[in-house]
Amino acid sequence: MSPARQVAEQSALAAVAEVLSCPECDRGLSPAERALRCARGHSFDIARQGYISLLTGAAGKLTGDSATMLDARTAFQGAGYFSPIADAIAAAAGAGHDPGTGGIIADIGAGTGYYLARVLDAYPAVRGIGLDIAKSAGRRCARAHPRAAAVVADAWRGLPIRDHTLTAALSVFAPRNPDAVSRVLAPGGRYIVVTPTVSHLAELIEPIGMVTVDPEKDRRLAEAMAGRFTRTEQRRIEYVMTLPHTDIANLVAMGPSAHHADATAERIARLPEPFEVTASVTVGTYLTT
Repeated sequence: MSPARQVAEQSALAAVAEVLSCPECDRGLSPAERALRCARGHSFDIARQGYISLLTGAAGKLTGDSATMLDARTAFQGAGYFSPIADAIAAAAGAGHDPGTGGIIADIGAGTGYYLARVLDAYPAVRGIGLDIAKSAGRRCARAHPRAAAVVADAWRGLPIRDHTLTAALSVFAPRNPDAVSRVLAPGGRYIVVTPTVSHLAELIEPIGMVTVDPEKDRRLAEAMAGRFTRTEQRRIEYVMTLPHTDIANLVAMGPSAHHADATAERIARLPEPFEVTASVTVGTYLTT
């Protein structure tokens, strides 16, 4: 890694250190030489790849996405197929907030950092945190944007973020911890939640064996948010993607269907090329109650 890249990654972490908290004692963290450190002396080194791990204790049940899944996601996102979704997320994150005043946005379950980078591109004064449990995701988030600080942590064991400090939080195709997010959002902060509809990638369910979207997803989301958040806006983003076989393979390999689908090369090869596939998601905006 070049010295310039190392400096940029350390600078991104230093810029958000004020809102990060020590996972051992909950005290604030401050920049040190190639590390972040709390007042009690707990120190967390910045990895050579530019991320910092705030995971402590025994490993939990969640392991995050594999490097292979993230490689496929990087290729698919890089082709621009989800750009309309990323644009809608950026618009929702900035609504009701003057982006010129700065602030810090965390993408929880950030994966490659693609959506966070789009938000940071839209708002030059905003700083970002890409948080994911997988170290392979941490490596990608560290390279996603100069203002994206990459943090490896388990959101289900408590976000290592100080109370009421974030301008907004993102959850894009990722598990959600509403209790933790409501604690770290500042007054007026927004929680942007993106979930697939039953139409999302529906054309691939039968021929490929893609995982179907639970038709109860909206109800379960509403129940999880009740008492913590009020939904103030919801947009449905739906459009058709025209995909060659290579990108269909990446699409299958980058998500939960990678674990379940019998998506052999032969099955994909039997599809017309190119093949039209629907992208369909809801982008919900929530405020703390």
